[in-house]
Amino acid sequence: MGLKGSAFLAIWHDIAEGGHEAYIEWHTREHMPERLSIPGFRTGKRLHAPQAPRYVFGTIYAADDVEVFRSDAYLQRLNHPTPWTAEIAPSFQNFLRVACDRVATAGTGDGGCMATIRFDFVEAGSDAALRQAAQSLVDAVHALPGVACVHLGIARSEVSGVRTRETELRSAMAERGFDAVLLVEGASQVGLEAALPEAQRLAFATGVLSTPRVDIYETAFSLTSEDMQGYHRLPARQR
Repeated sequence: MGLKGSAFLAIWHDIAEGGHEAYIEWHTREHMPERLSIPGFRTGKRLHAPQAPRYVFGTIYAADDVEVFRSDAYLQRLNHPTPWTAEIAPSFQNFLRVACDRVATAGTGDGGCMATIRFDFVEAGSDAALRQAAQSLVDAVHALPGVACVHLGIARSEVSGVRTRETELRSAMAERGFDAVLLVEGASQVGLEAALPEAQRLAFATGVLSTPRVDIYETAFSLTSEDMQGYHRLPARQR
């Protein structure tokens, strides 16, 4: 399956105590099918780190291009949340959501776990320099033992920063953003964790990336647009 298209939407967050199972049920049965039914959405992955002190959940949505994440079809859903979404959304905490141009990829398929490594630029305006170094960086990270595939994204916060009705349903939050993110997938968490120090060193060697923030997840659920072909209604809510 892998991440398809040239962009992805990366999301990190927590859920209020006592709400994890309700969130997982909603996200699996309604929310991800809804999103993968929107034109331009190609792949969805829910990430889970049950023991993490922060950002226990994550989601990666891959799309044809970054404009999908402010398309009329997507904004229509964001501004008209379902009753189930309206019930779950207030339980979100520490919510960070950023659209990214996917500028380089190495490897194919899907790992059973993923590390997200968010970076700041050493200097403002380093976008072009990172794009030039991007493929060499992901190729080098992909060559590390324990790594299955790698994706590098550059943040497009102006795309994902549009306020919508779903934004209003969540409590006010001000999470720290980032300039670039590496998504590193592995076949085992032990192998992936062992590769991360060298992956960060390779990122620093570009000369444009600093201040890594690392989160490691199991890939808990995946869905594709192909899975949703011929599907014309939201899944029935299960209680």
